[in-house]
Amino acid sequence: MQASSPQGKPVLEICVDNAEGLFAAIEGGADRIELCFALSVGGLTPSRGFMELAGRQPIPCYAMIRPRAGNFQFTPEEVLVMKADIDAARAAGLTGVVIGACRSDGRLDEEVLGSLCRHAAGLDLTLHRAFDTVPDKHEALETAIRLGFSRILTSGGQQTAMQGMDQLADLIQRAAGRITIMPGSGVRPDNAAHLIERLGASELHASCSSRTVEENTTLVELSFAAREALKTSASCVAALRKILHGEGAAC
Repeated sequence: MQASSPQGKPVLEICVDNAEGLFAAIEGGADRIELCFALSVGGLTPSRGFMELAGRQPIPCYAMIRPRAGNFQFTPEEVLVMKADIDAARAAGLTGVVIGACRSDGRLDEEVLGSLCRHAAGLDLTLHRAFDTVPDKHEALETAIRLGFSRILTSGGQQTAMQGMDQLADLIQRAAGRITIMPGSGVRPDNAAHLIERLGASELHASCSSRTVEENTTLVELSFAAREALKTSASCVAALRKILHGEGAAC
């Protein structure tokens, strides 16, 4: 089951990397959740326990399947790990998984992705921002369609979706409804309306996070916590949802 937003409004997907963020996103009115660990490095595979918690929630949740930080070239052993993590997502009752893999030349690794997609049979599929690193995005778009992905999460190859606006518009036009192009990276209530108006996007991806400071200096000094961290804001999720529904808001 894919997420849908009321009255045909754009779907709001929120990425979270802990239980507190999960419940803040739900409280704020997210339509769909992407579960990760370590969003600071673009997101890694969440724990089995986190998947199970999310699987008991009332909205669709997808698991990022990425075994480590760094590039998207995966060894056969890492692919086995990814398949086991896909099994964990399915067992937890999640709606889908978020995957990506590239070859040494930077192109999408159709062989590895095909194997992962087949292993994920019955789960909905999102191609993650490995897409943003490929040299030929038109070729990668067609590969994603051929493999059966429902959507591509992309910033248009730029640091933020706002900066990648022209590429995103081109991809949406070329996709022609065959796959969803979901803008992500730097999406906030203060720019969401412009993204929707310019692109006509049917889905948006955001973290809706705010910066917090760890007050316990002992935790920081002993390297158990960073001095600053990002925390999912329920109010920011709610504000973004209102923007997508044409109600106007700011956080």
